[in-house]
Amino acid sequence: MTSSARRLLVGRTFAALATALIPTTLTLAVVHTGSAVDLGLVLSAELLPMLLLLPVAGVVADRFPPQRVVLTADLVRAAAQLGIGAELLAGPVRIPDLAVLSAITGAAVAFGTPAARTLVAAVVAGPERLRINARLGVAGGLAQMAAPAAAGALVLLVGAGWSSLLTGALFIASATTLGRLRLDRPRRPTQRAVFLSELREGWAETRRHPWFLANVLGHGVWHLAAGFLLTLGPLIAVRHLGGDTSWVVIAQVGTAGMVIGVYAASRLPIRRPLVGVAIGAAVYALPLMAFALRLPVAVVTIAYFTAMFGLGVLSPLWETTLQRRIPQEALGRVGSFDSLISFAARPLGLAVAAPVAAVIGTTAPLLIGAVLVAAANLAVLLHPQVWERPDKEAERTQPATSAANTAAP
Repeated sequence: MTSSARRLLVGRTFAALATALIPTTLTLAVVHTGSAVDLGLVLSAELLPMLLLLPVAGVVADRFPPQRVVLTADLVRAAAQLGIGAELLAGPVRIPDLAVLSAITGAAVAFGTPAARTLVAAVVAGPERLRINARLGVAGGLAQMAAPAAAGALVLLVGAGWSSLLTGALFIASATTLGRLRLDRPRRPTQRAVFLSELREGWAETRRHPWFLANVLGHGVWHLAAGFLLTLGPLIAVRHLGGDTSWVVIAQVGTAGMVIGVYAASRLPIRRPLVGVAIGAAVYALPLMAFALRLPVAVVTIAYFTAMFGLGVLSPLWETTLQRRIPQEALGRVGSFDSLISFAARPLGLAVAAPVAAVIGTTAPLLIGAVLVAAANLAVLLHPQVWERPDKEAERTQPATSAANTAAP
């Protein structure tokens, strides 16, 4: 592993841990002094700018060196978290201030997300990308497991303000680690297109890859279904599967399954990555069906572990495939569409699950979700390009801007 790859891993691990600390810290800070409406306002303030700015962020990731974009995003997130920490330490919680700082955090996440994917493609040589993506996934999964407990302990021991200050320090550590990366960028046209033209070129490049659009649709369906499961699953577990403890066990086993899946992704003999991606997403139908049918808690736990293991395998395979098949100069824009669907679909599922269940019950939405998840993701296997092996794949991509350059006088 090169020194740049090691630096990338360390920096992204700091950022993953910091990112995972934020929700628990904010939740505990607000619920003790505010209402559920206040908490919803603060959390949605981060999500909305993230969704609105992702297409813009994709263009920025392709226009500028990705390490600079990620560095700037980490520093902005650090500043926002330090501001939240200072706000919480100064006195009574002021919800509008927290909402503004959360919005700044969300905007920085939007710009950092597509640039981080491009950064991996720029730093890591093709044969090593799956291994690096798997390690990044393990780091993120472990952070998701450890951060809630760590944030809760920090809030109880020293207060939410100090937890936010630690989060800001971790973002600074990430930025410092990535600051020395020096990368060669692909050649870009000397006469740069205007923003809207670059955005249209990114969409045109996206449409050139039917396998990508089919997978993104399938991923959007399982993200939407995950919102339903994460809302209705705890309710079913508490009422029918043994109480609060059963949900905690199911959730923790699922998280462990995801981490194991990510770790195993680069070690499994998967010769057709997109086939693995499709199957990994489709198995999310299992826990949806298990919860809907109120199966015994042991069966539900195994089903959820299997689903999360599949998603763990999916993640590095998908990232590596995008970095291999999408031209690097268009990766930020194309990848931003993937992130946009993923970020939007799950909150939508979380928002509508309870109202839908109030009308038709909890069984029907989960069963419908199971059918749609399986159908949408297994349908991806109908695309011939999905079955191509990396070692046999012909070179089919051209720079996204080549058409514009040819047409220019």
